[in-house]
Amino acid sequence: MLSRTLILAAALGLSGALLAGCSDNGNDAAKKDADTGTMAGDASTESAQADAGQQEVNLIFGTGGTSGSYYPIGGALKPIFEASDLIGGVQVVSTGASVQNIQNIQDGLNQIAIVMSDVAYDAVNGKNQFEGAKADIATLAGLYPNVVQIVATADSGIQGVADLKGKRVGVGKVGSGVEQSAQKVLESAGLTYDDLARVSHTGYADSVTEMSNGNLDAAFFTSGVPNSSITGLMQTSEVTFVPVEGDVANKLLEAYPYYETYTIPAGKPERYGLENAVTTVAIRNILIVPTSMDEAVAKELTKRFDDYLGSDKVSVGALKDIDPASMDQNLVVPLHPGAKAYYDDREGAGDSNDD
Repeated sequence: MLSRTLILAAALGLSGALLAGCSDNGNDAAKKDADTGTMAGDASTESAQADAGQQEVNLIFGTGGTSGSYYPIGGALKPIFEASDLIGGVQVVSTGASVQNIQNIQDGLNQIAIVMSDVAYDAVNGKNQFEGAKADIATLAGLYPNVVQIVATADSGIQGVADLKGKRVGVGKVGSGVEQSAQKVLESAGLTYDDLARVSHTGYADSVTEMSNGNLDAAFFTSGVPNSSITGLMQTSEVTFVPVEGDVANKLLEAYPYYETYTIPAGKPERYGLENAVTTVAIRNILIVPTSMDEAVAKELTKRFDDYLGSDKVSVGALKDIDPASMDQNLVVPLHPGAKAYYDDREGAGDSNDD
């Protein structure tokens, strides 16, 4: 296993030209800190610290867009991780989310990141955009789910996925995670884009606008619950939540191991305040690191994250949806050995308390 020193040195040793070629703000910020030396000293200093037992490393945390949920999660975890004696500092950067975060870890630009399970699954198996280039990533913890939410106008007559045939449907931006889920759901119902009256590659806000104006009958949303765009639409229009259940859900679950069942509950104002529960599917987000991360560091990060979730200091709503007991379960990307060691210790402590 590579040491923390080698990981950090690899991250900081990338050429300025490579960093300049990355167009997002997060990578520019990473370059700036690398150039100014704010993220770490040289490799020899790190080696001396390690030999002296001062195993301090610095992390660049890849998240997502500043308006999404990944970025504030990174901000919330920054001081939690920095409180560790093993961590010198954490820099939270805005990125293009899952695909870019995994590529950044491969390139040494990020040492920890949040990604969706479907993208991570493709990455470790060398599929789709990662064909021929398997990623060396491991999981620290399973996070909250991104829920597939299909919303239709009340007068559209859409009650199930099959009813989308012949309708005008927003499927998310081209190449987005929303579109990928939309295509898979339609496929599981025996439908393709050719079966729809109109396919609109609109994001959340534009889909809501088009539905409000009568130009769309339904739209796909893949996010946490609630989605603010859906909440806004419900304030001005009558809508129906379309379930993903029965044969459609079963085919999805059989074909794609990263899907799981999810129920949007009824009678919960913070979950749309629905009269009836809606059954659908979801894809979990996960917290990942390079497989080469030092086991002690990975174990420490996992412990601090778990302790944080069990405290009363959780400030980001999405993190409140995480069940700590399930963080190491049903993962499509294997746990890092350090994370596994922590969960094994936690389970052992729980068994001891039961005696």
